[in-house]
Amino acid sequence: MNHPDLTVNLGRLKLANPVMTASGTFGYGEEYSGIIDINRLGALVVKGISLRPRPGNPPPRIVETAAGMLNAIGLQNVGLTAFIRDKLPYLRNLVPALVVNILGETEDEYVEIAAALSDQEGVDAIELNISCPNVAAGGLVFGADPVATARLTARVRAVTKKTLLVKLTPNVTDITVMAKAAADAGADGLTVINTLLGLAVDLTTRRPRLANITGGLSGPAIKPVALRMVWQVARAVDVPVIGVGGISTWQDAVEFFIAGATAIQIGTANFFNPTATVDVLEGITAYLTDSEVTKLTDLIGTLRLT
Repeated sequence: MNHPDLTVNLGRLKLANPVMTASGTFGYGEEYSGIIDINRLGALVVKGISLRPRPGNPPPRIVETAAGMLNAIGLQNVGLTAFIRDKLPYLRNLVPALVVNILGETEDEYVEIAAALSDQEGVDAIELNISCPNVAAGGLVFGADPVATARLTARVRAVTKKTLLVKLTPNVTDITVMAKAAADAGADGLTVINTLLGLAVDLTTRRPRLANITGGLSGPAIKPVALRMVWQVARAVDVPVIGVGGISTWQDAVEFFIAGATAIQIGTANFFNPTATVDVLEGITAYLTDSEVTKLTDLIGTLRLT
């Protein structure tokens, strides 16, 4: 049997294969260059970029949990100017599509970052992290309000022709409402999901184990939640869905495809298995070959309910 066709499309952006990294878990790419062949991946999603450099939260800011991890890194990053000057030159020379995750405290900050990146060669897509608090709206998280989600998406859409992805927060009552708001406002694709809000307690001190008190839960523990939300969103919108949350093996990835994901992102698994991305890619290829599925797209959304 011939090598299966792994290509997928995220709007107008074509990926050689569906394996992507998840923002915040793969640095700026170069950190993993001596561990795996990054050029084998479908897309590289870099650490979230803000308008100005962010030092992040004070430690402790990472805690292991049962089958997962709580993090309150605080979106530490070098900022837009340093990213373009110091990180982008290396990233331009890589084969995978480059997705830049962006974040802001106001709509204007998102718009300014997106506009600046739209002028940069090598940037293929922009991923909006809408799990950030909107300081202009009293700290309400952008992604927890469909009106705010739609308005922010539309404003960014107006300043960029790059592929626009919106990364949805799971910390809402109905994620499909947010998904529809983003898709209707011009998103080319949706990344589902970001981390779940969690808490860990030190039994000796009776204090939170994170200096920030709460943090984002990721890792295998959240996979069933992420899988369910991907399935819901894929049925609710007509744009591609990128599945993320607890994927650490090829079997996990295939489940997400069957549930409706067009591509997948690997995050926390990179910490405990630095070769997870290529391992998953090889596993997907072998599964499709063994199952005599000639095109990955034939597998997407094939969940049987009866």
